[in-house]
Amino acid sequence: MQRYRETHDFYHALFALRVSAPPELALKAFEFANLRLPMTALALGASVRMEAHRDSLWHEFVPWGIRCGGSARCLLTVYWDERWDQEIQEIKKELGLWDPPGGLSIHSP
Repeated sequence: MQRYRETHDFYHALFALRVSAPPELALKAFEFANLRLPMTALALGASVRMEAHRDSLWHEFVPWGIRCGGSARCLLTVYWDERWDQEIQEIKKELGLWDPPGGLSIHSP
């Protein structure tokens, strides 16, 4: 659990995720598929309070998280402090990661 708490914010940076409810829940789906932590799946229950985003969450964001997280290398084993000089796209390719759907990233309109 400690390693999870120490690395969670790196995942936000890795995917350039906004800090709001839909990107956070998409990341929880990713973390569940990648790390197999039950609490991350339980967090998806918060979607019942998100009427405005529920469709995109369950039809785009969660499927991305499950597919990407399920096929990627386990991120808990990555030593992020040894990768400061490495390009993000290179890291993603090495770990089997790809960008989230539009609307989640800080680069999205």
